[in-house]
Amino acid sequence: MPSRLDKNMGPVVELIAGSYEQITFGYRLCTSEEEWTATADFTHHAHTASVSAVATSERYIATGSRDETIQIYDMKKKIEHGALLHHDGTISCLEFYGSSHLLSGGQDGLLCVWSTKNWECLKSIRAHKGQVTSLSVHPSGKLALTVGTDKTLRTWNLIDGRSAFIKNIKQNALLVKWSPPGDKYVLVVNDHVDVYDLETATVTSTIINPKRISSIKFLNNSVLAIAGDDQTVRLFDINTQKLLCEFEAHETRVKSVDSFTMEDLCVVVTASNDGFIKLWKLNLETLGSPQLLGKVNTTARLTCLSVWQPTSLQESPPEIKTEPATSQGTDLNRPVLDWVGPDFSKKRVRISTVEVVIEESSSPKKKKDGGKKKQKT
Repeated sequence: MPSRLDKNMGPVVELIAGSYEQITFGYRLCTSEEEWTATADFTHHAHTASVSAVATSERYIATGSRDETIQIYDMKKKIEHGALLHHDGTISCLEFYGSSHLLSGGQDGLLCVWSTKNWECLKSIRAHKGQVTSLSVHPSGKLALTVGTDKTLRTWNLIDGRSAFIKNIKQNALLVKWSPPGDKYVLVVNDHVDVYDLETATVTSTIINPKRISSIKFLNNSVLAIAGDDQTVRLFDINTQKLLCEFEAHETRVKSVDSFTMEDLCVVVTASNDGFIKLWKLNLETLGSPQLLGKVNTTARLTCLSVWQPTSLQESPPEIKTEPATSQGTDLNRPVLDWVGPDFSKKRVRISTVEVVIEESSSPKKKKDGGKKKQKT
């Protein structure tokens, strides 16, 4: 099914960007043969600290922040949908699987799986001893990868919420990402990208970027866009390690890169500390110098970026068990979804959800308080 159409602007595409100024920006694209323009659609100022992560699904936008909350915005109704309160510390990474689940990782080392139907926290897994720096869900929805400041890469079985594989790495990884087919994954450590084969779990190739890497995006099965601590975006072939194309995207370092396709057109979207979001037309066949399609100045210091492009829904993932199945976990107080819709502007209604058990990758030491965590209010 093609992208949903807007009466005046053709396929619906919005650019969602978070900032140090605590604001999330939404810009609706207007595409034409002559020029592409971005019109301000909304600003979401629900956080009390800088926005650290953003993710989009068919209906919702999720933003994470240093204020320890995940804010949900309903793109269908154009309203604030609520706040998820479960993590302690900065929300470092967010990713939707289709329209049914949201995964979050944070400074507290937790990997949480949320249902978008009622926003219950189905699983809360003690993924790393340090911060979870990045996560990626396999296209099948059955596996997830996480990396953390404990210098480990971990594979998680999302059916039962258990660790399936642990790999020690020499340094703290910044990013991890599955390839579109799910047969490979890439791991970013400083300025290196290691490409792993899923079956053998071994490195098949290594790409070296001139600068520290801050963001990556697969443009197709083999072409990886890399942005880092300079003004340039570089495209590499993960199989041959060949530099296919590079272009100067901004005047300062590029903080985030994303992409979308429209018919046969590949559009690379970049965001920078200079406040600009830019769109670049790229021919993946010839991989020549990209053409600047348009740009918008948010006047803010941008931290993260995601493209919202509603399409046909993905197939439902495998059922994730809500009952804890471990003898090692320690009970948590039930997480709370604070609903702050338009009818409750002055009154916050708390909706209790199912009890969640933290699953430890190794046997934890008993705490004086019995391992229970105080619930946020």
